[in-house]
Amino acid sequence: MRCTLIGLSLTGALAAAGMALAQPAAVVAPAPTSRPLPAGYLNAQTWPDAAQILPPAPATGSAREAQDQAVFKATRTLEGSPRWALAQNDVPSLPGAMLTDFSCAVGVQMSPEATPRLMTVLSRMGIDASRQVSSVKDVFKRPRPYLIAGEGAICTPKSDSLAASPDYPSGHATWGWAVALFLAELAPDRATPILVRGRAFGESRVVCGVHSVSAIEAGRLNGGAILATWRGNPVFRADLEAVRAELEAVRKTGAKPDAAMCKVEAEQSARTPW
Repeated sequence: MRCTLIGLSLTGALAAAGMALAQPAAVVAPAPTSRPLPAGYLNAQTWPDAAQILPPAPATGSAREAQDQAVFKATRTLEGSPRWALAQNDVPSLPGAMLTDFSCAVGVQMSPEATPRLMTVLSRMGIDASRQVSSVKDVFKRPRPYLIAGEGAICTPKSDSLAASPDYPSGHATWGWAVALFLAELAPDRATPILVRGRAFGESRVVCGVHSVSAIEAGRLNGGAILATWRGNPVFRADLEAVRAELEAVRKTGAKPDAAMCKVEAEQSARTPW
């Protein structure tokens, strides 16, 4: 397994993918001399308003916050374990990393080279998810659990930028669950391992110590909401069918992921670690 967050370097990832699929108008008009900015499928008027959809973040001093903090403290004992290693593996979340992370669950090695159409669609989905999550985090402004606790190791370096990004909802859980639902639709015979991996991807953020249980639960709800909204977009639906055909072909002839790695991943993803 590999040992940042969504939205970082998506412009470069999308350009590398070639923007092979149909595109709506860019969300932000480029300057006359610049190249068009990569666009997602949604805009500020069409993405779901998570601030209204999600339940409020747990209040300071509430029983729910106490439960979140209890899980944070309990999961610090996982440092150095195989589940901690999977959480570190799950820190990168750009589209190329997601292809690798879900390859075992899908049963074939996915990559920008092997599945370029899928890479392009995930890149566009990632632009939407990043913008939508950032907007709702700014509404709730809940500190990350390690900041509330004031102590305890996390699985990724502490930084000012990480601390400045609020806890609720989890962008990783939003993104991971949306990708899992999307891939399950493309490969329904692999839906169970795909959705297990999507759940574990969000749970990695709790193991890592950078998100609360409340934040990943809200992220899963948010991921489902944004996928439902994507499906209302005709360009997205057309791209989905193109990716379905690509993935079906790759599954017949493509390379299989490493069996030993997949075994470890499945073992560590099987159960919620708290």
